[in-house]
Amino acid sequence: MGAMRSAARSLPQAEARGIAILDGDARLVALAKSDPRAFAPLYARYFDPVYRYCYRRLGHPEAAADATSHVFAKALAALPGYREDAPSFRSWLFAIAHNVITDDLRARRPVAPIDAAAYVAATGPSPEEAVLTDEAGCTVHRLLAQLPPDQRQILELRLAGLTGPEIAAALGRSLGAVKIAQVRAFARLRATFDSSSAEAKEGRQ
Repeated sequence: MGAMRSAARSLPQAEARGIAILDGDARLVALAKSDPRAFAPLYARYFDPVYRYCYRRLGHPEAAADATSHVFAKALAALPGYREDAPSFRSWLFAIAHNVITDDLRARRPVAPIDAAAYVAATGPSPEEAVLTDEAGCTVHRLLAQLPPDQRQILELRLAGLTGPEIAAALGRSLGAVKIAQVRAFARLRATFDSSSAEAKEGRQ
């Protein structure tokens, strides 16, 4: 409960930082439309989140790196058509990433199992906190792999830092549908997490 109150207090600060970043994105996009060199700060800002998203979806560093390069190449090429009334540059960029990954997965199977995150002790965090902070008794990727594709996509975008409206825009879904899928995803994760914790506890006895 204390952690929840602390998170609630920090939310306005996080939102303020997010708004500042999005405002900065809008200025850089406007500049980059006339001068592609202005795209460099956007590339630097979003390379890591896009790469992590691609890695979570594809499960292999080389495939993720190729997909990330493709995402930014497509984004730069499509930038003249970017509409200022879009929810945000970030959601627009991750919509491109989502499409690139979808095309990649249709073309071939992942070159490695999606099973590669650091292990830590399974004590304390809820499944929600585990997934959103990469702290779980079993790997985050293994947890996500047990979700239906639509729920998994939503949590992967949450892990990439997108807000609910941005996820809805990136996936072309309503915000209500995104919220419902997210609630169902966390419910499924909680059941899986509780089951894994119970089995681990029995194994130690």
